[in-house]
Amino acid sequence: MTDDDLFSDAAISDETRMVNAAIVAAASQLPDWWDVGAPAFRALRAAGGAPFPPLVRSARARTLTIPGPDGPLALRIIPAERPHGLFLHVHGGGWVLGAVDQQDPLLERLADATGLTVVSVDYRLAPEHPFPAGPDDCEAAAVWLATEGEQALGAPLKAIGGESAGAHLAALTVIRLRDRHGLTPFRCANLGFGCYDLRLTPSARAFGDERLVLRTRDMAAFIDAFAPEPLDRAAPDLSPLFADLSGLCPALFTVGTRDALLDDTLFMHARWRAAGNRAELSIAPGGAHGFVAFPCGIAASALERMFAFLAETVKD
Repeated sequence: MTDDDLFSDAAISDETRMVNAAIVAAASQLPDWWDVGAPAFRALRAAGGAPFPPLVRSARARTLTIPGPDGPLALRIIPAERPHGLFLHVHGGGWVLGAVDQQDPLLERLADATGLTVVSVDYRLAPEHPFPAGPDDCEAAAVWLATEGEQALGAPLKAIGGESAGAHLAALTVIRLRDRHGLTPFRCANLGFGCYDLRLTPSARAFGDERLVLRTRDMAAFIDAFAPEPLDRAAPDLSPLFADLSGLCPALFTVGTRDALLDDTLFMHARWRAAGNRAELSIAPGGAHGFVAFPCGIAASALERMFAFLAETVKD
């Protein structure tokens, strides 16, 4: 299949169509988070609310607390059996939802496949804590892991990654460590279906109202909560698409063709590569936003590529 074929309707498998239809049907039963309030919607998700699969929490996980910019900052640790490095994970959820304990099975698989101990940062969420709280927490976690992580956890910081808003925060963190601390600990970044232009790219603006995980109105509400006006949403510290991307680590960008944030990934991959960095692009035909959370063939293929990319780039 050529790159052009990936975007064709014929490239979408029957299985993927069925998964997408099930997502839309399940999501149609959900309230909008801004109507019920972010805390109530977070509680619904923590209880295993649709459209995402029920939560399974790891028996291996433990919590470590470090100093943060606004008090203690919790890190959720899922150890690899014989770790040779640390992976800083940043969860998604539109900077408003999500939590460090909601992707444990995936992060266990990552740790087992790569030999990286996963460290998820429990960053502060909007709208209670708008920009720059979340990025500041991620920066603090990364600096601590880069300077103290090997002594505390038995392995050096080697990689970073996240999904959706987590990919946005991970990209900002890589840039902040370089610019604010002169630190370049990351050998790679695993960036899944992120938002890199908070003004909304064309695909985000044009997506419409289909409840395939993420709609145009969802993106607008998330951004209003995280970066309320009059913040300049084109500022590089908010939209990393406009940052100086030179001298950064290799990155794998993953996205589905039915994702409102498709353009964000395509544009950011091109800019990362044009800045002289190694950049790989993984495109899933028909994949919805966050498609790796749903059991299907395109999710299995994308995760296999992510794990292989991480294992290859962090090996000594």
